[in-house]
Amino acid sequence: MEWEIIIGVLVTLAGLFISIGAPIIKLNQTITTLNVTLKNIEKRVDRNEANLAKQQEKATASHDKIWKHNDEQDKQLQDHEMRIRLLEKT
Repeated sequence: MEWEIIIGVLVTLAGLFISIGAPIIKLNQTITTLNVTLKNIEKRVDRNEANLAKQQEKATASHDKIWKHNDEQDKQLQDHEMRIRLLEKT
């Protein structure tokens, strides 16, 4: 009779361990997968931020170049306007 009780308790404990342990193991695997996914996303975000900074630097340089060219054209237009005015007065 004593052995039957001990075996019954052991089977109950094993069932309890399996019923609680299986979800915990699955949860641990899911958390590990999420950690790996988050690390990959973090790397991608860092790479995208670096690319964006480079792109902004290039855009700034390009805009500066365009405005410099625009200023040069304005000076040339002003010079041409002055020449035309002088020609029209004579």
